[in-house]
Amino acid sequence: MNKIHLRRNLLVSLVWGLSIFAIFAGAGVFAGTEPEIQQPAQPQDENSHDIFSYDSVYTFRSDFKDEPRLGEGDSYYNDFSYDHRFLITGKWYFRTGFEYERYDFGGTDNGLPNHLQALYGHLAFEYVVKDHAGAGLELDPGVYFENRITGDAFDIPWKIFVSFPLKKDRIFGVIGLGGALYQDPVVGRGVSKTGARLQFD
Repeated sequence: MNKIHLRRNLLVSLVWGLSIFAIFAGAGVFAGTEPEIQQPAQPQDENSHDIFSYDSVYTFRSDFKDEPRLGEGDSYYNDFSYDHRFLITGKWYFRTGFEYERYDFGGTDNGLPNHLQALYGHLAFEYVVKDHAGAGLELDPGVYFENRITGDAFDIPWKIFVSFPLKKDRIFGVIGLGGALYQDPVVGRGVSKTGARLQFD
């Protein structure tokens, strides 16, 4: 009789133990994970901060339109620039960088320069939307020369502009003014298209 009673107590204890284990193990399975506190989404900056540009154009032998006395010539153009944008607030940025441009001319010896060069910095305060400067003020201090850098090669061209969409996010009109220490008269006009190349400055 004691054996039956012992078996019954052992069996009841085993059933109770397995039931309690199943309850706690099942609770962990069905409870899931502890809820996490979600951080508010930080707005993604849609504008590039590092801007690299390289442009090279070769124009084959051609004549000077409306000026046959100048003969004919060809030209080769190279331009390299790097800029970095620093976020000021909202969509306002300070952009700084440098640029090197060089034009090489060949053909008829007509008194025009063989090449022109420029090495200058960029200092700009801009309102930028989707990598397009909607408004800004830019200074380009540097040296602009043919063969040698001299004292009068230093200049500070500047431009102030505002653009507006002609076709949403594709074609923009630009109104602005520009000048420099050695430039006369002040220049202002332009149309710009993003994507495929269309640019009148």
